[in-house]
Amino acid sequence: MGQRDGFTLDEQLCVAIYNASRAMNSCYRPLLDRIGLTYSQYTVMLVLWENDQVALRDLGELLHLDSGTLSPLLKRLEKQGFITRRRDADDERVLRVSLTDEGRDLRAQAKKVQAEVETMTGLSRRDLVQLREQLNSLSKYMREASQER
Repeated sequence: MGQRDGFTLDEQLCVAIYNASRAMNSCYRPLLDRIGLTYSQYTVMLVLWENDQVALRDLGELLHLDSGTLSPLLKRLEKQGFITRRRDADDERVLRVSLTDEGRDLRAQAKKVQAEVETMTGLSRRDLVQLREQLNSLSKYMREASQER
């Protein structure tokens, strides 16, 4: 077909990452639908299952989301009964996000979703960990490079 000089569609890292991301989301979507979460809501819940009582600012930093994107997600999660949002008693400027009992209980179902998706990848646990670490490093370097520009 065309010239193989590193500038073809199938040689582009960005295309491979984009396609993998779409495939990953396609695997997650029906499984998360069963437990009442979107993928974005799932990422918020992952943070809260790890560290309950998170400040909105910290949640945004961990997920690399601005408050304009995060606020509607949190509103929907609150309406579903999974989280609460309250002003910090010591500093009214700080909005704290916390799990409800229902939100905590959802963790067991989400762990099953994660296990199913891991199986769908066809990768060993070791390979999954290695790939995740490589992608996290790549993300970090790319964010830093874009901030330097």
